[in-house]
Amino acid sequence: MDILMVLLPVVFIFAIGFIGQKFLRIEPRNVSRVAVYLLTPFLAFRTFYENDINTDYLYLFLFALGLCFGLISIVYAVSYIKKYSKSETSSLILSSVFMNNGNYGVPVALFAFGAAGFDVAIILMVIQSLIMSTIGVYYAAKGSSEKQTGFKGAALAVLKMPVVYCSVLGVTLQLTHITIPKTFYQSIELVADAAIPTVMIVLGMQLATITIKNIEHEKTIYSLLIKLTIAPVVAWLFASQLPVSDLVQSIMILMAAMPSAANTTLLSLEYNTKPDFVSSVTLLSTIGSIITLPIVLAILT
Repeated sequence: MDILMVLLPVVFIFAIGFIGQKFLRIEPRNVSRVAVYLLTPFLAFRTFYENDINTDYLYLFLFALGLCFGLISIVYAVSYIKKYSKSETSSLILSSVFMNNGNYGVPVALFAFGAAGFDVAIILMVIQSLIMSTIGVYYAAKGSSEKQTGFKGAALAVLKMPVVYCSVLGVTLQLTHITIPKTFYQSIELVADAAIPTVMIVLGMQLATITIKNIEHEKTIYSLLIKLTIAPVVAWLFASQLPVSDLVQSIMILMAAMPSAANTTLLSLEYNTKPDFVSSVTLLSTIGSIITLPIVLAILT
């Protein structure tokens, strides 16, 4: 029952965005841009400004990269056996490798593990956004027949992300012991506090716009298996080898168990990398996570 009470508040806020989108027909991408460019950077800044820098940051980065390339290797193995095309392989990577840390993982970590788990999840969210802005963009472009961006375009995408600069600024101010005046910092906290509920509502809105069209059953099953079952096992294998606390290990595994990142739908649309397939997996994995996440949480807690 306790585990169910962790997920119910999250699902409830998703439902607000989902129902609101059905009635108001708001463009989710505009609200998402507000969250990404105006709210989340302040949340990242506060996290890095308030939390002491330690070796966990390095281990979280190594974990995120190891998990990413570990899952990509599995997708390549499946694609080789099934003889999938470049576009099919890239779309399978987009839907199977990148998890929804931001508007799903962070709230669940907060409800399940409190403020300490929330801070670790935020750091992983920032790292994940860097990985998606580079490796994610690369594979979205690689699977497209219309645009060829590669690493140059991916690097430019990273440079456009304010969350990166705000994270660096937060670390810099902490290390140099520069204190922000209390009255001004209250404004930063107000904006940061608005980030999480906004991105949760955005996910509900995005799910309301996704439809399952011409579902590719075989690849969808492979993607769901990798995302919801294999990913947390791979995460456990990596996390168990790192000298981090039990809490950090739990957050690592929990984040890996999250469904497909909603932003992969935007990438697949931008580069025309089988967007119907990617969006279908995003929706189905989010629905499926309502079953798989309680199991993962039960094991972790």
